[in-house]
Amino acid sequence: EVQLVESGGGLVQAGESLRLSCEVSGSGLYIMGWFRQAPGKERERVSCIRRNTENTFYAASVKGRFTISRDSAKNTVYLQMNALKPEDTAVYYCGAVRDTYAIVTMEFICDHHAMDYWGQGTQVTVSS
Repeated sequence: EVQLVESGGGLVQAGESLRLSCEVSGSGLYIMGWFRQAPGKERERVSCIRRNTENTFYAASVKGRFTISRDSAKNTVYLQMNALKPEDTAVYYCGAVRDTYAIVTMEFICDHHAMDYWGQGTQVTVSS
């Protein structure tokens, strides 16, 4: 059984940084992603990564501020969030889907409907 455990959320002021972590238990290769959901809004994609940082996707709202990375030895995916804004406030979820693809377009696979496994979520609150 695949389990995802997120950590690293918290309360920060605008302009500050946070790093989220998602540890994956279970064997196999996965495409990993970070998604977020604010109160009253649908879950939206933030960033996804396949095998390395050359295969990534970022939502336009976070591009240039957030960086996704993974440590395969630790089975962990990270989301470094810099220059945080109040509109980044949300519950952040880690998602995963088995990587069975020969070729994949990250923009298409980075969708919450495509993910098969989810973490419990971690709250990120950015005050103005």
